[in-house]
Amino acid sequence: MSIGVGLGLAEFPFSGAKAYWQWVELAETSGVDSIWQTDRLVSREPFLECMSVMAALAGATKKIKFGMNVASLGLRDPLVLAKQCATIDMLSGGRLLPAVGVGSPRGAEWKTTNRSDKGAGAIAEEAMAIVVRLWAEESVTFHGKHFHYDGASIRPRPVQNPLPFWIGGSSEAAIRRTAKFGTGWQAGQETPAEVAPVIARIKEKVREEGRSIDYDHYGIGFAYRFGNWDEACVAVRAKAHQARLGRDPKTAFAVGDAGAIVEHIRAYVEAGIAKFILRPIGRDDADLLDQTRLMIREIMPEIDAMNARAKTAAQ
Repeated sequence: MSIGVGLGLAEFPFSGAKAYWQWVELAETSGVDSIWQTDRLVSREPFLECMSVMAALAGATKKIKFGMNVASLGLRDPLVLAKQCATIDMLSGGRLLPAVGVGSPRGAEWKTTNRSDKGAGAIAEEAMAIVVRLWAEESVTFHGKHFHYDGASIRPRPVQNPLPFWIGGSSEAAIRRTAKFGTGWQAGQETPAEVAPVIARIKEKVREEGRSIDYDHYGIGFAYRFGNWDEACVAVRAKAHQARLGRDPKTAFAVGDAGAIVEHIRAYVEAGIAKFILRPIGRDDADLLDQTRLMIREIMPEIDAMNARAKTAAQ
């Protein structure tokens, strides 16, 4: 198992584009695994549109991989998404990490667009089937309950073959979709104790499907802060987390010194997680960049050491 650490954003925390691109350049030149953008279309807080970000990152970077965490296939058109992903993967030389899910039932998109989240899982499942076929097949004919295609084809194809396809969600239906279509699984707000049985269940269903998912293709994202829980920027994020999800932020965020953050990561590694998306909590542009530098300087060497020990143990 190889542990990888990427950087992510949910809301847009910077004052503008200049600071954002400084952050991206820092990630690109640091050896960080990847960059991720949360998908949210309707929000009073600033959020970047994830597929636009993927296209921009394709042109602005040369080495780092990037993905959306996770794009809602309960809301997005599968043909458009498949075409976007194929185009971005081709233009980036094979660096896109597509990740999809149904979409949060708490999301404002459902109410504001006069749609119900009921039945969205079935829509997303058909969409997943269509997307993976469009990436791989010359011509796709599909007749389901929600989508009807006759001889659909896209060119250019993705450079990566197969194109990674990470799937989010921990319900039984999400587990089934991951086993059927996914090359990886992305957890949500689950604790290590909650993650472990989901991973075990996915592996069981994958075997039933006659497929395989690499053992290091199980991931999670969480916010981190080199600091303490009393800081205003942490308190604001913690309060919003509690209000939105009804969950204790202290089980989700990693706040403290490097040792505390590494222990948070280690608990998930022991539960079967190998890919991490760390989202910095900061007061302003300069602080966000400082938090990112601290992660690169103090956390990445610990991850390298963990990987080296695991490699030695496996020999």
